[in-house]
Amino acid sequence: MHIRKNQRNLTRDEKRRLVEALLELKRRGEYDEFVRMHGEFYVTDAEARPRPAHMTPSFFPWHRRYLLEFERALQRIDPSVTVPYWDWTADDSPRSSLWADDFLGGTGRLGDHQVMDGPFAYRNGGWRIESRITDGRYLTRDLGRPAAPVALPTRADVDRALRQPVYDEPPWNSTSRAGLRNAIEGWNVDGERWRNHNRVHRWVGGLMTGATSPNDPVFWLHHAFIDLLWTRWRRAHPKAAAYLPGRRLPASDPQAGRIFALDDPMPPWDVRPSALLDHSRIYRYA
Repeated sequence: MHIRKNQRNLTRDEKRRLVEALLELKRRGEYDEFVRMHGEFYVTDAEARPRPAHMTPSFFPWHRRYLLEFERALQRIDPSVTVPYWDWTADDSPRSSLWADDFLGGTGRLGDHQVMDGPFAYRNGGWRIESRITDGRYLTRDLGRPAAPVALPTRADVDRALRQPVYDEPPWNSTSRAGLRNAIEGWNVDGERWRNHNRVHRWVGGLMTGATSPNDPVFWLHHAFIDLLWTRWRRAHPKAAAYLPGRRLPASDPQAGRIFALDDPMPPWDVRPSALLDHSRIYRYA
């Protein structure tokens, strides 16, 4: 059992250890394998193939396992390290502590949005972007998108999503109008395309806006908070917290073979969503 803490409550030593483990994982080449994995399984609902990670009911369990695999990789380097979470409803400014020079570094410079400070700045030598989605080899951010401002989700936005009485609903994609999954993931909800999870990616900007968004280490802190929100919803709705769909869809359903029901093994681990509903024996949130 290990504990995931709010990033604002990390000690200086905990921050240092996390940063050092991230940099070592990058040096070993393992970090970029996680980036490639997310890019591979980021499948849109317009594509006629299985989509386990986004625009799908398995958004929460797929990322839970993904985060666990990443956390275990860090712990092979330093057993004391866990992935903290970023509560963006509270730490909602480019001046918040996670963007400090001794932690994640800050926003990008004008023009190319290259991050110039902190341990993940390209000029400091330890963080070279290997994905081919950009000509640059440097981490980019545009916190708050000053040229076209975006606000981070508020506590009221999150509370509204957590009041959803069911987990998900047909057509089980980016157009699902009700359910926790899309209310948190944030696709096409109430006429607004970017809500909660999606809006945070857009607020950070730069490399966080693409399929290979884990190139930015803040990805892991963001998704730890998303995981915590799923935990809170399940506790608040014990009678309605069942993962949906509970059974494999019939062949006549347009989503058959494309989304993952409760006991459908998800790639690349062949793990079922049903095996990821309870994390209490592995970790807890402080």
